Amino acid sequence: MELIKPNINIDFVGKKTIAVMFSAALIVIGLLSLLVKGGPNYGIDFAGGTLVQVKFTQTTKAVEIKEALQGLELGSLVVQQFGEDADEFLIRAQNTSAELESLSRTIATALETKYGAGTVEVRRAEMVGPQVGKDLREKGLMAILYAMIGILVYVTWRFEFRFAVGAILALVHDVLITLGAFSLFNQEIDLPVIAAFLAIIGYSLNDTIIVYDRIRENMGKHGKDGLPKIINRSINETLSRTFLTSGTTLLVVGALFLFGGGVIHTFAFALLIGILIGTYSSVFVASPLLIFWDERKVDKGTKTAVKGDAA
Repeated sequence: MELIKPNINIDFVGKKTIAVMFSAALIVIGLLSLLVKGGPNYGIDFAGGTLVQVKFTQTTKAVEIKEALQGLELGSLVVQQFGEDADEFLIRAQNTSAELESLSRTIATALETKYGAGTVEVRRAEMVGPQVGKDLREKGLMAILYAMIGILVYVTWRFEFRFAVGAILALVHDVLITLGAFSLFNQEIDLPVIAAFLAIIGYSLNDTIIVYDRIRENMGKHGKDGLPKIINRSINETLSRTFLTSGTTLLVVGALFLFGGGVIHTFAFALLIGILIGTYSSVFVASPLLIFWDERKVDKGTKTAVKGDAA
């Protein structure tokens, strides 16, 4: 099935400068957001603390819940609506000491004092110590780093080192933009989101490898055309496949994001942003980076030749 004709000739390479400026702007905006907010918004998995999910038989507000819990020594307290209806909330407390093992029962009692007996249901209670959270955060970051190193080795072996550098830079580009989007939209980063980041890396790499494989094939067939034309031809020839794969995947992820509920909302959000950016980077970032690499190599060779002639 081909929605786009294989002989189409869109000048993707000619727009590489615009693409670089666009990507740089997105990355800078994301990094500025992270800087202003003091870093990523870590969830309980990484920051440590206690989380309790409660459901009410009536609608209420986060401010009223905070007022009902003021008498409890919970440290820094955050109350967040969970889902679309204002009857279910997540309560995050900074304290995680052994005395808080009965926290869910204590919170339920305090809330029932305000809202009435039988009006509150505790649906979930989680507790993570600060040291455990730090350890999980470090392991999550190392998992992403090891994935990048593995990809660098594999693509170098499968293609060439310049292809590997292009693929890695494109993946770093995808992760940075997705991380920036999490900061801009105040989304929490927890263990499922790290899993989503790794899935994004795999998905984006798969798209990139498809284009790279066609570039290598066309280099053998049309080597005299020059690298820019070969890359542009390869992107156009794989465009139908890229469109179909990304389109069908986005339909599924979009459905998860819209109808999957609050439990997987951040996971689906990460995949949604990552797939969009990953598809874009396979076309406008990973492949054009080969041209920048080639131009840099030519410039170095010219400078070396000039120095030799001068000597």
